[in-house]
Amino acid sequence: MSETLPSIGEMLAATVPMARTLNLEFLETTAERAVLRLPDQTEFHNHVGGPHAGAMFTLAESASGAIVIAAFGDQLTRAVPLAVRAEIGYKKLAMGPVTATATLGRPIADVVAELDAGQRPEFPVAIEITREDGAVTGEMTVVWTLRPNT
Repeated sequence: MSETLPSIGEMLAATVPMARTLNLEFLETTAERAVLRLPDQTEFHNHVGGPHAGAMFTLAESASGAIVIAAFGDQLTRAVPLAVRAEIGYKKLAMGPVTATATLGRPIADVVAELDAGQRPEFPVAIEITREDGAVTGEMTVVWTLRPNT
């Protein structure tokens, strides 16, 4: 019987307690795109009955982490991915379940080339947060780095 590797969602849920706390659902995790869903949960609502801003931030940041692991998982023996900074804009009222879709802002090969050259590459991940009706409720950018192991 062959062993299977855990999915990125299972790995992140096991190593990042906040992803488990919010019951995030990992719908898609590839090097091209990561899609996570925050179910509608009253314990994470804000004062107007939608998902709390902190829960949406965590959803979007987790989506960015999922794509980073998918894109650079083969580099984890020599570098640690770390979020450097993040900016989020809340555009419309979010109600019910929300979904975050993350995409890389730089080609994987360029980031790896900088790592190969002994640099500490930085790269943005853009995340769009949407309601079930498709309306964009938020946009976030997380800048990540691959910190070389010393």
